[in-house]
Amino acid sequence: MSLLDFTERYSRQILFAPIGAEGQKQLASGKVAIVGCGATGSALSSLLARAGIGYLRIIDRDYVEPSNLQRQVLFDESDAAESLPKAVAAARKIQSFNSEIGVEPHAADLTPENAEELLGGVDLVLDGTDNFETRYLVNDFAVSKGKPWVYAAAVASYAVTMTVLPGETACLACIFPESPRGIVETCDTSGILNSAVNFVASIASTEALKLLVGAHDKLRRTLLSYDVWTDDFSEISTAKPRAGCRACGEHDFVHLAGEGRPHITLCGRNSVQIHERQRPIDFEEVTRRLTPHGLVRHNEFVLKFWREPYELTLFPDGRAIIKGTTDTAIARSLYARYIGS
Repeated sequence: MSLLDFTERYSRQILFAPIGAEGQKQLASGKVAIVGCGATGSALSSLLARAGIGYLRIIDRDYVEPSNLQRQVLFDESDAAESLPKAVAAARKIQSFNSEIGVEPHAADLTPENAEELLGGVDLVLDGTDNFETRYLVNDFAVSKGKPWVYAAAVASYAVTMTVLPGETACLACIFPESPRGIVETCDTSGILNSAVNFVASIASTEALKLLVGAHDKLRRTLLSYDVWTDDFSEISTAKPRAGCRACGEHDFVHLAGEGRPHITLCGRNSVQIHERQRPIDFEEVTRRLTPHGLVRHNEFVLKFWREPYELTLFPDGRAIIKGTTDTAIARSLYARYIGS
């Protein structure tokens, strides 16, 4: 791209004094990894690509479905009809409106084994995931490398985000020492407003711009939560790490070591078992949430949920068997979507 074309494309952003021409050049040399390309991740990817971030690495284990189109802005009906991997579909769409930036799609499940490959070599990491298990892994990796990252989540009408600056601010484990127990709200069980998604993505992507142009003093140092339906708003200071934090205080990176990850094994023919959840399950509550999505039956010992082509068997301690696949990434995705993680 010529200097003239570059200046014209980003002219309105260059006119914003805190970025300017020099800041736009810094954005063009910036490298960002986005973990998850569902609702939040696709909004983040679109915003950053249009803002001229020079390189985006998009990581997602899932594929496009028709129900995604209500809120996942990088996908269209043809992507859903082909069941394209979200990372691949996102990269294609970005290239269609900004062919000058680099986009590297990874249709993969982020794990301790591939974290260095997928999260290394970038300036910062953005959260577009749907579960705490992956967020703790991102947090462990980022803190261990001194790499900034931005936590972002949205479900129903509620959005929450925080910026993590390792060694300076609180990390995710400072604020949430343990992952949520019991049933966790997900978009598949509680729904999602696209306005909540775009709200949190706008804040998170702006934090990314601040980081990339060096506007360190403008970064937000709070855990911000906002409900776009009720207008309830709260902030908790994250300005300092919590004393004794497992991750940023003790450098005990259990999730990066794979110790905080549920053990997953193949279980008989065409089944995957998820072990060691140790989370109490209320079968009545799970039944209420899952009934709109498929057939649900339970007794005091076990709950079964059928959503073609899969069958999920859930036990009172959170252990589950997913029948209909031998792909552990699909099993983890189904668990996160319908039970929470």
